[in-house]
Amino acid sequence: MTESRLTALSPLDGRYADKCADLAALFSEAALIGYRVRVEAAWYRQLARTGAFASIAALPAALESRLAALSRGVDEAGARRVKELERQTNHDVKAVEYYVREQLAAAGARAEPLEFVHFACTSEDINNLSYALMLVDARERVLLPVIGQVADSFAALAARHAGTAMLSRTHGQPASPTTLGKEAANYTARLRRAANALLRVEVLGKWNGAVGNFNAHVAGHPAVDWRAESRRLIESLGLTPNEHTTQIEPHDWIAEYCDALARADTILVDLCRDLWSYISIGYFIQRPVAGEVGSSTMPHKVNPIAFENAEGNAGLANAMLRHFAEKLPVSRWQRDLTDSTVMRNLGVAFAHSAIAWRSALAGLARIEPDTDRIAADLDAHWEVLAEAVQTVMRANGVAGAYEKLKEFTRGRDVGAAELRAFVAGLGLPDDARTRLEQLTPSTYTGLAEALARAL
Repeated sequence: MTESRLTALSPLDGRYADKCADLAALFSEAALIGYRVRVEAAWYRQLARTGAFASIAALPAALESRLAALSRGVDEAGARRVKELERQTNHDVKAVEYYVREQLAAAGARAEPLEFVHFACTSEDINNLSYALMLVDARERVLLPVIGQVADSFAALAARHAGTAMLSRTHGQPASPTTLGKEAANYTARLRRAANALLRVEVLGKWNGAVGNFNAHVAGHPAVDWRAESRRLIESLGLTPNEHTTQIEPHDWIAEYCDALARADTILVDLCRDLWSYISIGYFIQRPVAGEVGSSTMPHKVNPIAFENAEGNAGLANAMLRHFAEKLPVSRWQRDLTDSTVMRNLGVAFAHSAIAWRSALAGLARIEPDTDRIAADLDAHWEVLAEAVQTVMRANGVAGAYEKLKEFTRGRDVGAAELRAFVAGLGLPDDARTRLEQLTPSTYTGLAEALARAL
């Protein structure tokens, strides 16, 4: 670990830096600068394409080449130059404007064409599109892939153990059997729905000036269809235009995005707690890693720390995501600045979320079901067939079926011989009696196997 990581204030930049480096590349200060430069360059090129302004109607090849380069962002030197300019301006977006001007001037642009950098823009025109692009990249490059990996891991478990009968536990007590595969399939389906919900969130952008009315645009050139130009710019970036805004895009879609990610994280917490519990009762074995220590004093221990880490980081992520969802859509009148500092922390929440999902993946890679232990536990609880017996009794018109099974089984262990003797004395038709006599806890799984295979 480097000295900078050892002295980092946040564990995201220290202990966990390697686990969220891809998100740092999207949400760092340098990354935000890069997105802003991309948007400034895209708008300049769009203005040139309108043909409405003679000085930029035909861009020289050198200028077009420099704009194309700026449309891909900035390198480290470029980001450092922007920060130098910001120390002079004390304004982060104005520093980006001046940097783009410098770059175009270096490519041969004269004074008049340079005036079209940041033309008719408010800072929030740049910012909202920059953050929108950032969140699209985070969703497509990091969040959806890692959620998909966890879902696929459970899908594989569902396929391998679709028919592995397992005791259910409702309220923590022995209950009607299921299969390990069906329980894995439940999580697979939930995770895939959650991923689809996140994917479906429409990412909006606005480009309409200081209070959302194209005031400066119309003053600068009344003949241009500025609404159409705004839509073209936003759609060229892969975003959906939002024409009805104040100075800021109202962030409702970011709230929806954060809520969708928080719902996925909540499923992950549920998943981790279930796996932690199954490990604790021996249903899953954790493979030890050579050289690894589970306790500073108890050398035998192999702890489920990956699932505990995942649960903790998902909780941290959700605390922030829910704050974003509640705070960001609220802004006084045509805008206040409270969203600005909050938005800079989006990457922090996403990083904790990504760490959570990756920790869960690490935990899943280390566990295997102990099918002997699962089978033995199931065979020790024949009383779970009480549901089947009383349902068959009802189907055959035996009065008081539930009450009779309650008196026979509630709060006591029932073995195979006892249960079969009970069934023999019920006076059921031969086919119903035979069906119950042949039933075992491991075969009383309904359609679980079929459901596990129906992903």
